[in-house]
Amino acid sequence: MAPEPPLLTMSGITKSFPGVRALDGVDLEVQAGEVHCLLGQNGAGKSTLIKVLAGAHQPDGGEITWHGEPVSLGSPIAAMRLGIATIYQELDLVEGLSVAENVFLGHEPTSAGFVVRQGTARTAAAQLLKRLGHPEIDPARHVGDLSAAQQQIVSMARALSHEVRLIVMDEPSAALDPDEVDNLFRIVGDLTADGVAVVYISHRLEEIRRIGDRVTVLKDGRAVAGNLPAKSTPTSDVVALMTGRNVEYVFPERPDPAARAAAEPVLRVEGLARKGEFAPVDLELRPGEIVGLAGLVGSGRSEILETVYGARRPTAGRVVVDGVPLRPGSVRAAVRAGIGLAPEERKAQGLLMLESVTRNVTVSTLSRFSRGGWLDHGKEREAARQATRELSLRPDNPDARIRTLSGGNQQKAVLARWLLRGCKVLLLDEPTRGVDVGARAELYAVIRRLADDGLAVLLVSSEVPEVLGLADRVLVLREGSVVHTADARELDEHRVLDLVMEGSPTA
Repeated sequence: MAPEPPLLTMSGITKSFPGVRALDGVDLEVQAGEVHCLLGQNGAGKSTLIKVLAGAHQPDGGEITWHGEPVSLGSPIAAMRLGIATIYQELDLVEGLSVAENVFLGHEPTSAGFVVRQGTARTAAAQLLKRLGHPEIDPARHVGDLSAAQQQIVSMARALSHEVRLIVMDEPSAALDPDEVDNLFRIVGDLTADGVAVVYISHRLEEIRRIGDRVTVLKDGRAVAGNLPAKSTPTSDVVALMTGRNVEYVFPERPDPAARAAAEPVLRVEGLARKGEFAPVDLELRPGEIVGLAGLVGSGRSEILETVYGARRPTAGRVVVDGVPLRPGSVRAAVRAGIGLAPEERKAQGLLMLESVTRNVTVSTLSRFSRGGWLDHGKEREAARQATRELSLRPDNPDARIRTLSGGNQQKAVLARWLLRGCKVLLLDEPTRGVDVGARAELYAVIRRLADDGLAVLLVSSEVPEVLGLADRVLVLREGSVVHTADARELDEHRVLDLVMEGSPTA
């Protein structure tokens, strides 16, 4: 008899976005009843690949087969009808609806074709929750009142409310404690015993070895290894596959650290913590110094930056600038003390996309150009022009709409805003995200020059070479705790990845 074809085959999948080739001929094969793990650094293409599988992105090229037959996943509904469900790391639940309403959202049980049968939905939801080992979750309860672990169970119940044959789980254990992880693995074992396939994405190699059958490793949009045995492939081999790169990083030369060693810290972070997000962190930042935070998504990197900036209120500790403690959870206090933030989501959180370059640069200093309630547009425009010229922003046109600029020049506009403000401490969250390769080296030079001029920089990046190449000192984070602190020259990419995947907190 001919062997059964794989449940899913993705062959030569390509996908490009403006300036970025996210997938470059990726192959993936998944058998019924197996746990197939996807590994790769941030930006390797994992998220794009699963969005293609979920019908959320349409591939530019390649073929997808289901039970050996070619299929087109033109929408999430088309994928779900085949039996493919995706549980994203950022759960897409409606907090204002009940558990049962979320479980059956979009395919509610009805009478006469239009009247929703609430009792039937709650009974069916309760059965699914019992199957998942959580009969205590009330189907009538609002999802917004549940814990993160309970919300994840609701997402799984929603997937199982369909005739699902393959479930994609994106970092499902990120918000779970050890007991909840054990329950998750029990659920996965029950699903695969019933013939359901699971595509499991995680940065935690100990989980991959525990739960996985086979592994595919992505790097720079390509599958550099497929069908590796999950339980027996050495960690060093997996890390080596993940760290090879097509792009060369060109970083400016670091100054002698002794030149700033005697300077008083401009920023002190003392025992800063947020319950459930990151453990107490201590760090000092001197004028002219770049300190990097290295870690994976969910390790607490961005949360630390946002807490220092006052956008999140700490549950412990304090932030001190020039010897003066800041009021906790106050962006206004942080900005007045001289702290600026270039956020990760630049377009959504850092820029006014419909406004000019001038307004984006001056938005934090408008009072400087106001007299008697009237704004002096000429002075505002000239100040913006001077700030952007210092950073070589192109085009040299302060009237240009910010949305027409490249990613690198949009980032320069954010930096120019804080340069005009005269900030002392600059927080950079993923400074080169969405920036093409050619513009990266230019941004690196700008950041280093700002530091050489006395600015203190705290940097977060998913690109480990970027952290090591730019920073003077590096704090390595794993699951909300600092596991290692060192001079950047003492670390390499392999060592950092070993620490974030296998490390335990150190004194």
